[in-house]
Amino acid sequence: MFTGIVAEVGEIRRVEETEGGRRLTIAADEVLSDVADGASIAVNGACLTVEEFDDESFEVFLAAETVAKTYLGEIEEGDVVNLERALRADARLDGHFVQGHVDTTTEVVDVREVGEDWEYEFAVPEAFGQYIVSKGSVALDGISLTVAEKGEDTFTVAIIPTTRRVTNLSEKEPGDPVHLEVDVLAKYADELLAERR
Repeated sequence: MFTGIVAEVGEIRRVEETEGGRRLTIAADEVLSDVADGASIAVNGACLTVEEFDDESFEVFLAAETVAKTYLGEIEEGDVVNLERALRADARLDGHFVQGHVDTTTEVVDVREVGEDWEYEFAVPEAFGQYIVSKGSVALDGISLTVAEKGEDTFTVAIIPTTRRVTNLSEKEPGDPVHLEVDVLAKYADELLAERR
């Protein structure tokens, strides 16, 4: 379980293609402070398991399922990714409950500077529109965000300068992919209502 509050941006140092998937080595600092083998780290919102680490980086394996459901199969050396350690039971929950289970990918439609803030517009992925509601929570590349406005085919989030500075959003342009995890509470509510119909 995560909160969607990104701890830092890491850099992909090495990508290794294997028969069963893909292996990434990611340079980091803060998320390594109390890391251990088998620890969970969200990489652009996808919960991955640390297999090896040292003082400067950690290594994760992407199984075929992860490659198929995310855009981590397209990540290359030098790319930057959002990183967050798993939530401790005694920690403050500043974002919202984020499972680290990417539902789908979507793409940036537009980026607009509005005063000191930014508006990012994203496509509403097919079959996920019912889970995206105005003032509801979403995780985009692992960042806990509030939907400012939802249209028929797109939705918009407002980004403050700090969020843009400490995440990979500053690198995103129209057409770029992002991971989307909708609010798990919305999925449960939808499932319960479907059973009563």
